[in-house]
Amino acid sequence: MAEGAQAQDAGLAAENAESAADVAAGPDDALFGYIERFASVLVSAGFPPMPARVFVALLVTDSGRLSAAELAAMLRISPAAVSGAVRYLIQLGLVHKERVPGSRRDYYRMPGNMWDDMIRMRDQVMGRWTALVREGIDLVGADTPAGQRMAEQAAFLEFATKELSQILSRWQEYRAGDASSPG
Repeated sequence: MAEGAQAQDAGLAAENAESAADVAAGPDDALFGYIERFASVLVSAGFPPMPARVFVALLVTDSGRLSAAELAAMLRISPAAVSGAVRYLIQLGLVHKERVPGSRRDYYRMPGNMWDDMIRMRDQVMGRWTALVREGIDLVGADTPAGQRMAEQAAFLEFATKELSQILSRWQEYRAGDASSPG
């Protein structure tokens, strides 16, 4: 039985090596250039460089999931860089870690509903910010310049929270309508 498991692991390793070779992109490759350009846009928006590169690599991969070794090969980075990048992306909810049955490797994939989840998380955070700003207004006084400034911020956060909720509802309607329309 152990021999069968070793053979299965060896087969998976060979399959993963072929997959890594398929996804490995050289510096002159158009896909590699696209990944780098897209990642640089994310970096300019405040995203850390390695997580940006890993995020884009997962985005452009047909399977939707890659192992750490495949990511390292594709991006020409160290396994340690992959580890730090996926840890960051997992914390943000942009990547999930999973195991494929019969494999000892961890794979990383993008959840299909990540943008919905991100907006929901942002909505929860903005709700907490609003409560804290309202608490601060009570402390400094609503009639003070600080209290007036904070009231404006609380009003914006409440508005944005309401709008985000409506955006999610409209997105669900859009997806449902798009899925039912003939393609």
